[in-house]
Amino acid sequence: MNDWHSWAAIVVFVGAYALIISEKIHRVAVALGGAGLMLAIGATDDVSAFYSETSGIDWNVIFLLMGMMMIVGVLKKTGMFEYLAIWAVKRARAKPFRVMAMLVVITALASALLDNVTTVLLIAPVTLLVCERMALPAAPFLIAEVMASNIGGTATLVGDPPNIIIASRAGLTFNDFLVHLTPLVAVLVAVLVLLCRVMFRRSFVYDDDRAAEIMALEEREAIKDPRLLVQGLVVLALVVAGFVLHPVLHYEPSIVALLGAGLLVALSSVETHDVLAEVEWPTLAFFAGLFVMIGGLIDTGVVGEISSQLAKAIGGSELGGSLTLLGGSAVLSGIVDNIPYVATMAPITADLVHDMGGADGHVLWWALALGADLGGNATAIGASANVVVLGIAERNRQPISFWQFTKYGLVVTAATVSLALAYVWLRYFALA
Repeated sequence: MNDWHSWAAIVVFVGAYALIISEKIHRVAVALGGAGLMLAIGATDDVSAFYSETSGIDWNVIFLLMGMMMIVGVLKKTGMFEYLAIWAVKRARAKPFRVMAMLVVITALASALLDNVTTVLLIAPVTLLVCERMALPAAPFLIAEVMASNIGGTATLVGDPPNIIIASRAGLTFNDFLVHLTPLVAVLVAVLVLLCRVMFRRSFVYDDDRAAEIMALEEREAIKDPRLLVQGLVVLALVVAGFVLHPVLHYEPSIVALLGAGLLVALSSVETHDVLAEVEWPTLAFFAGLFVMIGGLIDTGVVGEISSQLAKAIGGSELGGSLTLLGGSAVLSGIVDNIPYVATMAPITADLVHDMGGADGHVLWWALALGADLGGNATAIGASANVVVLGIAERNRQPISFWQFTKYGLVVTAATVSLALAYVWLRYFALA
């Protein structure tokens, strides 16, 4: 890390991060400009940026997003999201906090079965319509949901991409995640609902007249194309099955999503250009730029040096190491996307586990998963789902600023990570 490329990469990344926070230049322009500078200074090269599995653009994420955006674009045309919006509001008796609590729980549960990015792609259109019907600001609801998706995704092997990386490296199964993480996640979702009640209390404005109008609506009338709806739901069910059966089929989620999108476009009467118009291209471009910038930090050894210093701080103490790894991962995952962070940290964690006895399901793996997954809520670019929701909100003229997201994200992250630290201490040390 003594070479000038490392320091230049740090300057580029910090400068880009500062510009994203300031919002003086659009984040897509900043990310692409930062990526260009990383290539120009030699922090990374075209081979690493476009073809490397560890330090380049994660094409699995890009094409997963693209495929699911296309499927959602077709489903939008059926009226399904309007149906779900009216149904949800009516079940909650048009009470804003009840609606938010319902959407948070549904999002968390869905994120445990799907990856969190897919979940927010499906739930965000419903949320926007719910808020439109109730004349409420969409930002608090979208922020609450993306945080629920990151928390809910922590519960299972398929819920969050970092968990897949950890499972592959550590030889962990779907059931291992259920046993070790799901009990804590259930508590964290309940805590999130309580925090939402406090953080967003000013947004829970109940309008009697509007509530009466919504309660009088018949949700079935919202369905515009029943045949297309059936086609869309069948394809979506096949895609979900493909995600869940990943350990058996060994198809990457991106492949499953693209196959589903291609099948649905082929079966339906929707024009291809109309479907492609629903893809959030600026969001995909932002991800590409962000991956290249982080790749520059990885290729110059910056991320590896940080991870090594974290490993040195851990030493041979299981308790101190677990708590340090969890807390350090939470901080770092709020700054860089948690996918490349976990990809870099996984081999270091494997060495630490080996030095401490190499037991299956070692506490360090759970500490890494909890820190990386929960830390992703800290900032607007801490997790892929966060970036996707910001893009959707902007496209629907309900923009969420970096600081608007982050001021709530820091509160939720502090609360959930604190509980995770207590859980690790109690379960693996105090009560072991």
